[in-house]
Amino acid sequence: MDMNERLIRISVREQEPKVRATNFEEVCLGYNEEEAVKEASRCLNCKNPKCVDGCPVSINIPGFIAHVKDEKFEEAAKEIAKYSALPAVCGRVCPQEKQCEGKCVLGIKGDSVSIGKLERLTADWAASHNVDLSATEPKNGIKVAVIGSGPAGLTCAGDLAKKGYDVTIFEALHKAGGVLEYGIPEFRLPKEKVVKNEVENIKKLGVKIETNVIIGRTITIDELFEEEGFKAVFIGSGAGLPKFMGIPGENANGVCSANEFLTRVNLMKAAVEGYETPVRAGNKVAVVGGGNVAMDAARTALRLGSESHIVYRRGESELPARAEEVHHAKEEGVIFDVLTNPTEIFLVQVAEAIEDGVELMGYTTWGCIDLVSASTAELKKRYGFIYVDRNDDGSGTLERYKKKSFYWYKEVIATNGASLKRGKSYIKNNP
Repeated sequence: MDMNERLIRISVREQEPKVRATNFEEVCLGYNEEEAVKEASRCLNCKNPKCVDGCPVSINIPGFIAHVKDEKFEEAAKEIAKYSALPAVCGRVCPQEKQCEGKCVLGIKGDSVSIGKLERLTADWAASHNVDLSATEPKNGIKVAVIGSGPAGLTCAGDLAKKGYDVTIFEALHKAGGVLEYGIPEFRLPKEKVVKNEVENIKKLGVKIETNVIIGRTITIDELFEEEGFKAVFIGSGAGLPKFMGIPGENANGVCSANEFLTRVNLMKAAVEGYETPVRAGNKVAVVGGGNVAMDAARTALRLGSESHIVYRRGESELPARAEEVHHAKEEGVIFDVLTNPTEIFLVQVAEAIEDGVELMGYTTWGCIDLVSASTAELKKRYGFIYVDRNDDGSGTLERYKKKSFYWYKEVIATNGASLKRGKSYIKNNP
């Protein structure tokens, strides 16, 4: 391979944007074996591999890539397993462009080696060929409790089990995986194909997992030490508490955190017909924020049939989300409203009616979901909207309403025959 060829990475296969925007199947299809071998051949096998310095767990990246180059996929999987308990996950969702790939020497003049995609191919190959990665040191009889079965808990448990410790994971929810299970959408991280298999690999190391156990209520840490005989406890309970903006109106109906929205869709199967935990995303959805979670929420809302907006206070070049996620979101049709920062949310019932002064009796509303805590999208001056001024007894009067502001959408149902088309809630925005 000459240097000009080496500077260009092998393209990875993906679903077409128009197709994937309508389903929850995995977007990136990854490399096949032939493509992986070609991509691995680009590696310079540096004497001082900077990519290893960029890896949080210091995987021997040149070592496993050399095995892939030689089509020794089992050896590659075993090399990765020495360092990582979640290779199929990391190969899909780690920010490689800021870590290992960001350090790749080839990236100075061309494209860095697609390390993440090679790790993914290796892990998937090992899973499909039932490669045994459960080698451990002799058991030492020391019991360790791990609280939480997210990435931190699974990794800690896996590493300790490899060292011979007797590890038990305690998980509050009914499924193990933490954010891998309830946070990251199916189209980025398939649950049955990837997450379930990674959890099973942890179990094969001898790790026990107890679900539906809330530490502090079901059992206390003191009881783990004094009654259950554990010698150490690792707390990996995650950072699941959502962060709101602290602005007026963020507790209004139709406003929720991305954590809640994604949990309902992923863990509670809200997007699947027939489940008892539906979520209504509304006609238009705004997601305040520019990180990976914001992208997940916006792309999920899009797949539920909404016009989806990302609202971010800084410029597009400063978006903290992975470049790949931003690229995919744009391809799928997510709209980016940058340099925009909501300061207040107004819950205002608005509709179109036949004439002014029409009485509105017994109307009901249900909200679209603002996936983080507010939403914005510029509304120019428009005529013909009606303000619903509700009285204490539930009746209301429709009046003309004209406003330039920022808004998110709510559906409005009228039960008195008035011609109502839709409602909107307005957000006050920075000038």
